[in-house]
Amino acid sequence: MILEIKGINKSFTNKQILHDVSFTVTSGKAMGFLGRNGAGKTTTIRALMDVFAADSGEFLLDGKKFEPSKKKVGYLPEERGLYGKEKILSQLIYFGTLRGASHSEAKASAEYWLERFGLSYAKNQKLETLSKGNQQKIQIAQALLNDPEIIILDEPFSGLDPVNSQVLEEVIVESIQKGKLVIFSSHQMGYVEEFCDEITLIDQGKIVLSGNLKEIKRDLGKQRIRVGFASDQHETMRNKLESSITQIKVDHDDKSLIIELLEGKTKTMFLQECMDAKIELEMFGVYEPSLQDIFVKTVGDENA
Repeated sequence: MILEIKGINKSFTNKQILHDVSFTVTSGKAMGFLGRNGAGKTTTIRALMDVFAADSGEFLLDGKKFEPSKKKVGYLPEERGLYGKEKILSQLIYFGTLRGASHSEAKASAEYWLERFGLSYAKNQKLETLSKGNQQKIQIAQALLNDPEIIILDEPFSGLDPVNSQVLEEVIVESIQKGKLVIFSSHQMGYVEEFCDEITLIDQGKIVLSGNLKEIKRDLGKQRIRVGFASDQHETMRNKLESSITQIKVDHDDKSLIIELLEGKTKTMFLQECMDAKIELEMFGVYEPSLQDIFVKTVGDENA
């Protein structure tokens, strides 16, 4: 399956929120949909799910109009929507039947996910009696009912402890391996980096970066190298590099200095100039940016 989001625009009370949003998601892969708070992620997903109509543009699945009501779509929204005062199993069955399953099919699917998440014991309890983390697992179970072909998860790891995060990781990996189409939105970059083959970054309602994560890392790291010195010499060596070598920009992380080569400067030229300036490098290697690095470089610090 190929899901295409093409030229989506959306305004509320004369303020345009989405500006020509376009990207593609392919089954058997997970796409990380990232952006600051208020960037337009949730608005895009709600338009995709037909919560409200886009002003213009289209959503296509394998070249035909995408109608979520007619496809098996599992959706974990940003604002969770189950009923705190209702019994867990009964409301999961209810949501399963709303999606077209028979009562017995919905019950079997609900019981499977309750067992998978270690919550079979609570099936006749009210949702509000569970901890925040266990309520989150019920919300995820709701999204996975009836074996959906398309899975959209908005902050799925919120509230989960490490053990339950591991269970969810296994579920997501299995879904990808089964050829599901997965859209994954999270502020926890480590999870996105672990699962997602593709990423799309949205900022102020506009797509600013979209593509294969490995290729993006390679392109952004192409003109950067990592160099290391004795741990107590980083600041001294940074000053020496900046004063001795032209056409470079020096940054750092916890481990080493990161050198960006500017204006045609090559790695060979940089090494030769280090030798000429008698700068001894203890380590020299390729720099591969993390997803956090890519995010900050492209849209700025999340906390800015």
